Amino acid sequence: MIAFLRRNAGIPRLLQNHPITHLVDPTRAPVTRTSALRSRAYFRFPDFLRKTREYDFFPSSFSYPFSSSSSSVSKTGFVSWYVGMVKSRPVLTKSITSALIYTAADLTSQTIALPSTETFDFLRTLRMAGYGMLILGPSLHFWFNFMAKLFPKQDIFSTLKKMAMGQALYGPAMTVVFFSVNACLQGENITEIVARLKRDLLPTMLNGVMYWPVCDFITFRFTPVHLQPLVSNSFSYLWTIYMTYMASLEKASITTGRFTQ
Repeated sequence: MIAFLRRNAGIPRLLQNHPITHLVDPTRAPVTRTSALRSRAYFRFPDFLRKTREYDFFPSSFSYPFSSSSSSVSKTGFVSWYVGMVKSRPVLTKSITSALIYTAADLTSQTIALPSTETFDFLRTLRMAGYGMLILGPSLHFWFNFMAKLFPKQDIFSTLKKMAMGQALYGPAMTVVFFSVNACLQGENITEIVARLKRDLLPTMLNGVMYWPVCDFITFRFTPVHLQPLVSNSFSYLWTIYMTYMASLEKASITTGRFTQ
């Protein structure tokens, strides 16, 4: 009996130290570390909600990079596409490029030279586009490839040799072809074409010597071979404006080499 009372006497002290009131009233249960962590886990926001709330504080970090990079991506995509076309279909791509540049140059030349009362001569523009498509574009492709095989290096000495050959061979030959083809398409006969060449060829070549050496130096020295026709065509835009103007002049007099009245 005495041992039983001694064992029961420790129960009040145990209840005092560890109350069990939560068995009757669960709201008064003691909060331990483990239960607190579990309660946080139950009330934590889902991952996608928490990320959205964090991102909302920094909208500029998402809007500005995407908006600024969209144009650069489109430009890079076009350049990559064009380079791929140059490598897969070099002659066709360069021919179409020449045709577009000659079309734009001729329209610019007509805009400058024509009075406001006259309309565009689209037949003339078609002749220029055909020359760029069928003659200039393919010839540029083979000429630059020939120069790359003949002088494979891009140092100063090789560049100067390419420039000299361009001024001595390719430039005069293509000028003669340009004037002859356009004169023939305008209905001129052999005698009239020769008279036009006597009148226009030398002044055109002298002006070309003042314009093309710098352009050729940049093209041969700093541009890869497969892109050299594109760079040359870009430089030829201003030159083509002048050439289309010269090609559109009146027939030369057979006897005097002057303009016909």
